[in-house]
Amino acid sequence: MVTPSILIAGLRGGSGKTLASLGLVSAWRDKGHAVAPYKKGPDYIDAAWLSAAAGVPCRNLDLFLMSRQAALSSFVNSARGADVAVIEGNRGLYDGMDAEGSYSTAELAKLLRTPVVLTVDCTKATRTVAAIVFGCQQLDPDVPIRGVILNRTAGSRHEGVLREAVEQVCGLPVLGAIRRVPRQSLPERHLGLVPPQEHGARSVALRAVAAIAERYLDLEALWDLAQQAGQLEVPAGAPGLGDGSKPEVVRVGVFRDQAFQFYYPENLEALAREGARLVEISPLSDAEMPDVDALYIGGGFPETAAQGLADNRTFRDSLHRAIEGGLPVYAECGGTVYLGERLLFEGKEYPMTASLPVVFAFQSKPQGHGYTMLETVKNTAFSRVGDTFRGHEFHYTYMQSAEAEDLSFAFRVRRGHGFDGKSDGLCYRNVLACYTHVHALGAESWAPSLIAAAIRYNSREGSDELGAGGSNVPD
Repeated sequence: MVTPSILIAGLRGGSGKTLASLGLVSAWRDKGHAVAPYKKGPDYIDAAWLSAAAGVPCRNLDLFLMSRQAALSSFVNSARGADVAVIEGNRGLYDGMDAEGSYSTAELAKLLRTPVVLTVDCTKATRTVAAIVFGCQQLDPDVPIRGVILNRTAGSRHEGVLREAVEQVCGLPVLGAIRRVPRQSLPERHLGLVPPQEHGARSVALRAVAAIAERYLDLEALWDLAQQAGQLEVPAGAPGLGDGSKPEVVRVGVFRDQAFQFYYPENLEALAREGARLVEISPLSDAEMPDVDALYIGGGFPETAAQGLADNRTFRDSLHRAIEGGLPVYAECGGTVYLGERLLFEGKEYPMTASLPVVFAFQSKPQGHGYTMLETVKNTAFSRVGDTFRGHEFHYTYMQSAEAEDLSFAFRVRRGHGFDGKSDGLCYRNVLACYTHVHALGAESWAPSLIAAAIRYNSREGSDELGAGGSNVPD
């Protein structure tokens, strides 16, 4: 299969990849093209913006979280029917987990055989830009670097010198030169953009980046370059999106609102394929928990919506009762914080669900940031002793205090931070609350185990079988 594709890479974070990628997706969609968007790495927010720009879900491709075969299968299957695929890289082109650049954007480009366009911040530099690009070409000649986008150019004279230097030294076409953008259409928070769900004028922002692309990028040349993508074949039996789906047998609630937004589309699709009817729930606006057989609470920014979450006491109380009744709940990061006693943020205390005997607090520096590797040391409704899996964490909150000294954790942290640098996956009844995010294409047992827990809960004869403080899954 050949799908025209292009990968927008950079020399580091903040070099202009997101602006160029969003502008390209928005501009091509405005021209009537069906664009399949992708984000390299575990990022949720850039992916959400790319989804908004393309009008279809953006998928994450990450060679640490999933196998090469799974990433290739996901790309080939989801790109079918699209006119073009746009992949936004992460960090620098060769940046990975180690000095060899393992799992880097460059490795993904080679796997997908997609042309790479290098976006370079040209602030206070001219010929040196050409030297840097030339170095990227020489480091691994198998990486298909095929063009350059100059970002933050100071004017026509600056641009002219840059173009001449890059084209002479590197033999690459300059496919765009974006001037310094004086007004920020895409405001940032922490280490990334504000999510589109919280942006007051999302459509205005997307029109602005489309206009930047129309003005500063050579859209025709970029389109022609995308046609040079290589032929891809997926090995038989490779993991991916899957075609078959089981009949709906359980109802699985999913928090979706301004406070909780971080879900990989593949995770939700995996639950649906295993037999879940997904029920969207808002703890900000819903009066009570609906009748569901399991609950999946993803990450987000509960601190920015803390007052609203705290004010909706009827919902918090109804969720607390459901958890005490044995409802299986899988929570990640922000979802974990919501299940705690209280959240301390900017000098104020906000009551949360009070299902976990933990007070969480927010700190200005990340408490955990990067890839994780976990080993299961306690059986839960969602995992078994000995299971190992990979994930990702990015949180500013931490466990400030705990009211129970004998907290029970399901996972030993081999890499990452989790709750305390040693443990992740706080357990209570049928709740498993983690700081780690998992991707269904890398954690293939995750969706089936969640559905199995929902089926057990749905078929229970009464709450007596659960036992106080226990679980319906034997140790």
